[in-house]
Amino acid sequence: MGPRIVVRRSAIHGRGVFARRLIREDETVCEYKGERIAESQVGRRYPEKMNGVNHTFVFGIEHDLNIDGRVNGNIARWINHSCDANCDTYEKDKRIYVRAVRDIRPGEELSYDYAIEAGERITKAVKARWPCWCGTGNCRGTVLVPTREPRKKQTKKKTP
Repeated sequence: MGPRIVVRRSAIHGRGVFARRLIREDETVCEYKGERIAESQVGRRYPEKMNGVNHTFVFGIEHDLNIDGRVNGNIARWINHSCDANCDTYEKDKRIYVRAVRDIRPGEELSYDYAIEAGERITKAVKARWPCWCGTGNCRGTVLVPTREPRKKQTKKKTP
């Protein structure tokens, strides 16, 4: 029967991962594997190009814990981003897994929303550095999402 997913040339971008058989909704497709690295290593390995297109194989798990799929990675590193994805990711025991959010037909390319936090206002120039090539009707033009604001601590007002 062979593997259920395979790497091939992608119409989205470069290489992509494709289903070889039907993958059912909620089915875990694979684990995102690679070297576990600290936040300080991410910047050294993948410095942001301010005048070019950026790319990374790093998947953040939590503060100061990331997986670099370029080192000891597996097929999951080739899953492309899409703003209208057929997969999502979830974390369990500090490991990342890719799961189908709907049935995926044989021959269909797998994708998930990278949802990389921008760390700055998303301008036209920022989008150009982190483009999306999915081409869907819902395409936002970038793999970035606005950085989540930390929750402010709420204080109770004293009543007289």
